[in-house]
Amino acid sequence: MIYKEYEKKCNEIRMRNEAYLDEFWEDLSNAGLKEKTINRHCQNVDFYINVYLLREEPLEMISGTDSYKVDDFFGNFFIRKCMWSTPGTIKSTAASIKKFYHSMLQRGYIDESNYRELTGIIKSNMDYWLADCEAYNDPEAPNPFYFPDFFE
Repeated sequence: MIYKEYEKKCNEIRMRNEAYLDEFWEDLSNAGLKEKTINRHCQNVDFYINVYLLREEPLEMISGTDSYKVDDFFGNFFIRKCMWSTPGTIKSTAASIKKFYHSMLQRGYIDESNYRELTGIIKSNMDYWLADCEAYNDPEAPNPFYFPDFFE
């Protein structure tokens, strides 16, 4: 795919994602959450669907439920590329993403199986992500992403 096609496709997806985020905002507001909390959830989800899912190829919102994508985001990309990554931000971002996809499930944009895949990988891998993030942010700890045998 050439760059112009990629950008065109990404812009189309961003437009759809904006509508999803507006609906998510509405659902959170109707649930009685404070505006500050709603903003945080929407910012977390916006980063996931409009930055991470579009960075290598233009992927639709539903692709964000794929267990490989979720694991790569939390277990690799978020820890290594986001300066604000801490075990706490992993937990809060995961909560935002789960809430978002639950909203999308309730609105019929994803299937129950998509939502179960997302929540299953978050539940099963959360402790690993938190430990890797803790180690990565500790200058005294070995880098969990360094595999010396790989380079020999």
